[in-house]
Amino acid sequence: MLRKNIYSIHRTLSLIIAIPVLLWAASGFMHPIMTNIRPRIATQILQPIPVDQTKITISLKDALLKNNIQQIHSFRFVHIDTNWFYQVQIKPNIAPLYFSTQSGKPLVNGDELYAQYLAIQFLNGEKDENKAKKDDRGVDSRSAFDTSSVHDCCAAAQNCISKSIAACKISSITPVNSFNNEYKSINRLLPVYKITFERADGIRVYVETTNDRFAYAVDNKRAFFDKIFSVFHNWSWMDRLGNAKYILMALLLALTIATSLMGIYIFFITKTKNPKGNDLLKARRNHRWTSIVFSLFTLMFAFSGAFHAIEKLKTDTRYQYFTSLSIDADSLSLDVFRLGEIVKTKLYNVSVVKLGKEYYWQVFTKDNNPSKQKPSQGRDMMKGKQVIAPKVFYINTSSNSLLPEGEKLYAQQLALAFSGNVASQITSSELITKFEGEYGFVNKRLPVWKIGFSTNNNERYYVETSTGNLSVRIDDNDLYEGYSFAILHKHHFMDFAGKVGRDISTMFWAMGQIAMVVVGLVLWRRSLKI
Repeated sequence: MLRKNIYSIHRTLSLIIAIPVLLWAASGFMHPIMTNIRPRIATQILQPIPVDQTKITISLKDALLKNNIQQIHSFRFVHIDTNWFYQVQIKPNIAPLYFSTQSGKPLVNGDELYAQYLAIQFLNGEKDENKAKKDDRGVDSRSAFDTSSVHDCCAAAQNCISKSIAACKISSITPVNSFNNEYKSINRLLPVYKITFERADGIRVYVETTNDRFAYAVDNKRAFFDKIFSVFHNWSWMDRLGNAKYILMALLLALTIATSLMGIYIFFITKTKNPKGNDLLKARRNHRWTSIVFSLFTLMFAFSGAFHAIEKLKTDTRYQYFTSLSIDADSLSLDVFRLGEIVKTKLYNVSVVKLGKEYYWQVFTKDNNPSKQKPSQGRDMMKGKQVIAPKVFYINTSSNSLLPEGEKLYAQQLALAFSGNVASQITSSELITKFEGEYGFVNKRLPVWKIGFSTNNNERYYVETSTGNLSVRIDDNDLYEGYSFAILHKHHFMDFAGKVGRDISTMFWAMGQIAMVVVGLVLWRRSLKI
């Protein structure tokens, strides 16, 4: 009687989960293909260049006051071709303003222009700043616009970008302040700009202007695959249900686990019969052996998928944690020449932060340590997964004194502010320059500092000191889901074989799930004819 009931339940549940499992398996098979069909991008990482101090003829303070700006949240230097600007954010998460370092003149539509400048470099490759040549007048002949005749770097920058836009055929630029069907939450970074190029492939490049960062690129082919995966695997057509979608998915996956376990039980309590020409027995034998071969991976996919769906019920709060400063323009007496003398090397950028009750110049320089090698495949963070962190100095804005271990102290301050913990609860502080382990590529930000605490299941805060943002918070409980999804669902147990080996493993076992369901449906159909 028990055996008969198990047979009946197994058959009923199999019919319920058949279509969902087919959808998940087919799209799972497609996913490795999709990750390899990416738009051709020249680089995902722009190499920083030293600030051209000869182009700074008006101080930051004077440039701000000249434009009636009394307070700011942050600033840094950016360049468009050979023209340098103060990039100034009045408040967090709003478009920055741009002021010429030579005249203090505002660059009209500066953030949109700079976004296009970045997108063109990511798409086509950046110019070699080290090969700039100067003529007898000291003018950089590599510049797209002859500044010697214009004496207006804003006009020069606008002209440079206008020429580039025409050459690269940019058709539109759109600010993106929230995630959408194309730029999904998996991309993490906001706000960004979407720059669309008028090309046959319809490529769109997303960039973050406040950190010169590549965010995402998609063309028509990749968008097509993304759409299919979103519909079949993530069930985007059910997004309006909110968390109910994830509950339903978890329930169906739980039924898949139960069905698989019952199938394994049936396999071991029954014997395989010789079909002897009987189509039904032949179909039953095929289903038995196909299912037992692939059942382990059915359980792996279903368990990790259900765990992941349940984890989606949690609200992602990382975007609520960032620094929010309001610094008086009068107090920003920036002297880049003096800072260069203090750090005794070229400045690659300068910003300002508050550490304790004091303000500090956050001075970015190049780490010339010969023991640190270039990251492997550094032009593709998906493959290289690594960056070289700049060497950062913290110099008191009042006394010009250098703060020892300033970068580490600032990272700890950010983590303490975000967590609400106290300094005595810090257990570790580590600079992270590579996506690996619990801090995977899905987090997008590098370099970051990992600050560990003894509280809340050994919580770790990954903070980005260059922006003052939280990248992600992780504790020991999160590891269970993270490793479950990475190992059981995405086959990272095959990392020893590289990405190709991992992709082959994923596709083979996903195809096995399809075969198992199809063979089961064939058995069901033939049993109806009896």
